[in-house]
Amino acid sequence: MALLLSLLTALVVLSCGLVPSLGCDLPQSHFLASKKTPVLLDQMRKLSPFLCVKDRKDFRFPQEMGGSQLQKAQALSVYHEMLEQIFNLFHSERASAAWNTTLLDQLHSELHQQLEDLETCLVQLMGEEESASAMEGPTLAVKRYFWRIRLYLKEKAYSDCAWEVVRVEIRRAFSSSANLQEGLRRKDGALGSS
Repeated sequence: MALLLSLLTALVVLSCGLVPSLGCDLPQSHFLASKKTPVLLDQMRKLSPFLCVKDRKDFRFPQEMGGSQLQKAQALSVYHEMLEQIFNLFHSERASAAWNTTLLDQLHSELHQQLEDLETCLVQLMGEEESASAMEGPTLAVKRYFWRIRLYLKEKAYSDCAWEVVRVEIRRAFSSSANLQEGLRRKDGALGSS
């Protein structure tokens, strides 16, 4: 859980005013979509997680993603990478076979909108060369995390329980991010002033 909280801290830094302080204003629809994503993940539940206890796994959320260890632009890049990986994970043929297609389409739409908004900000914030070199380490850690998730799904033959474990893992990330964001907002805007 501590590993998960480290990366989520970086995501909270982003969502607690980071983007406007960097000179990039995300539309209100971005924040609405980011709140809708966990709700859609909840609605996608097909099995009780208790039926899949034997399939649970620690995917080792990257430790080096802690908010204090990342520059603000890196946090934005990491958040973008995470959303892109989630989008790709749930945009596969195997995911389409596992989930309710209406809910899956809504999830794709919400994630796609968030990605477009973030891409616009990334372009505004840095040049291609700076982006590639400064973001390589943190985004590589996110890619490895999702590679472990994909490997797990393959090893479990994309079973319903494997997909449920992954859905819960992704949902937990969004939920913890929202809880941390709320707690950090109470701290006199300490993150917004950095």
